[in-house]
Amino acid sequence: MEQNQKLKPISQHLRRNATKEENLLWYNFLRLYKPQFRRQYVIDDYIVDFYCHKAKLVIELDGSQHCEPQNAKLDQVRTAYLEMQGLCVIRLSNLDVLRQFGNVCDYIDKTVKSRVSAS
Repeated sequence: MEQNQKLKPISQHLRRNATKEENLLWYNFLRLYKPQFRRQYVIDDYIVDFYCHKAKLVIELDGSQHCEPQNAKLDQVRTAYLEMQGLCVIRLSNLDVLRQFGNVCDYIDKTVKSRVSAS
């Protein structure tokens, strides 16, 4: 997969200005997780919240704006494109990260292990 170099500065800005939910998941789980995850990672013309190359897994954290019809449609297009590239996309709500952090981490861990063992 190619990285759109024009998106690099935007991805860096997003890393520096992460949401509290992104920071919670990153600093309390994904940062030291093996296999390695990257955050605000550029894949073609998209910036994904978290990406694990070994598991070919994308994790997207969705706030309430993703429930709006136009944003939901854009999310569907984005997910379909990423899946056509052979990636699995997990969409989690910010509320789930805040209220069910342990369950979110368990779900991610099981998904990663399943995808790595299947490859």
